Formats: sequence, C-alpha cells, structure tokens
Amino acid sequence: MDYKRLFKNIENESIFYKTTVNPAIGSADKAVLNRKGNIYFNNGDIENARRIFLTTGYSDGLIRVGDAYRSNGRLIDALRMYWIAPDRNKSEPIIMKLSMIIQTLLIEENNHG
Repeated sequence: MDYKRLFKNIENESIFYKTTVNPAIGSADKAVLNRKGNIYFNNGDIENARRIFLTTGYSDGLIRVGDAYRSNGRLIDALRMYWIAPDRNKSEPIIMKLSMIIQTLLIEENNHG
C-alpha cells in the first residue's frame, strides 16, 4: 500500500505510519540484534531490549520482557508482549484476570448507577 499517497492531503501533520510488515532483516543481523537485546535485558534495560525483540520478532525475548512487566505489575504491557510472542499460556490468565476486573466494575456501576 502506498501510505504517502494515502495521506498526501495532510502532509503538514506529523504522522506515524504503523504497518504490520516486519522489516527485512537477515538471519545474521537478527542474531546480532538479539544478542544485543539480551545484553540490554540482562543489564536491566528492558525498554531497549523490548524494542530490539519487537524488531526481530524474537519470541523468547518478548516473553522474558513480558515476564519482567508482569513482575512489575504492568499486566497490559505483559499481555501485549505475550500476545505478540505468541504465548497463549501466559496471555490467557492475564486476559481472564482483566475480564474479571471489568466484569466487577460493570456490576458495581449497575448497582450504584
């Protein structure tokens, strides 16, 4: 799809183009990037590790980032990493927990509203 043509009428706006197409990265480059991401992760720089793992599509790295987010109480961020990885065994419990929270909020709203 020609995104520039699609958005030509709003050229003066700052636009972020989000696509689902992963950049073409060779396997050797992926390995180098994943090693660098692992170094970031092991040094506690979760955000730089996350960016690299998202770029390369490194499932194990994404799962470890999700685990770090979950341990810090960042359930939505953890769910996102697990979903992209994909690791349904780790994403399903979070989905269930969030569903129960929403259900409880809706029940309370109906009882008080």
